Amino acid sequence: MAERKIILNLAVSLDGYICDPEGGFAWISGQGDRRLDTVPHYDIEAFASQVDVIVMGRKAYEDCGLDFVAEPQTKQFWIASSKPLALEPPARWISGDLVASVLALKKQPGKDIWLFGGAGVTDPFIRADAVDEYIVGIIPILLGQGRRLFHEGFASIALHLEQFWIDDGVVVMRYRRRGETLGK
Repeated sequence: MAERKIILNLAVSLDGYICDPEGGFAWISGQGDRRLDTVPHYDIEAFASQVDVIVMGRKAYEDCGLDFVAEPQTKQFWIASSKPLALEPPARWISGDLVASVLALKKQPGKDIWLFGGAGVTDPFIRADAVDEYIVGIIPILLGQGRRLFHEGFASIALHLEQFWIDDGVVVMRYRRRGETLGK
């Protein structure tokens, strides 16, 4: 059985934001022109079927809820927050060393783990070089402000493009970690 993967999968504006300043996502859409589309398109539902745990931060949970994935009751949602949260299943609060907790989970049998959230959640995983795959959809918009996908100051991580899709001007790229971490 193959080891589970930790997969960061998010949409981002061309200038690197995952939501607008108010936490909104209304800007996530295509351009209304499918001339450059690839076949097949990226299938988020197929991706979601290959994961059984979704790790997200409190802000992402408050902004998105659990409705961004079909059949949320079939997944575990780990909501990271330094403050206790009262959550209804399938969501559960997690605090402390999130990376260590997820790496321990990765060693257990199960499907892949979806890392979904802003830089507050993703940054420790990137700094630990714990993300196995990055799937990033570039939305054709410049927001100018909002919440960033990446913080600055981590060591460079070499990636290899495995696959790409274009759907209505949205370019989705799937990268895997090459295994070597480059110097700062």
